[in-house]
Amino acid sequence: MKNKQPGNKKVPDFKEMTDRVIAEPANGPQLVIKTNLDPSDATEENPYFNNDQITDSEQFKEYFKE
Repeated sequence: MKNKQPGNKKVPDFKEMTDRVIAEPANGPQLVIKTNLDPSDATEENPYFNNDQITDSEQFKEYFKE
């Protein structure tokens, strides 16, 4: 029986890719602070919200709600 190797043969090995930066995980806890400069609506200026795609905005807002 042949050993199956999943994946696309045309995609380079992950270790050979030079256009990505992989950061090491943080050694300690991270601190995220919400300020008065943050928009009140989670969909404004949010890179995780795409207006061109169908996104459940209510569920999205609930996720980012305090």
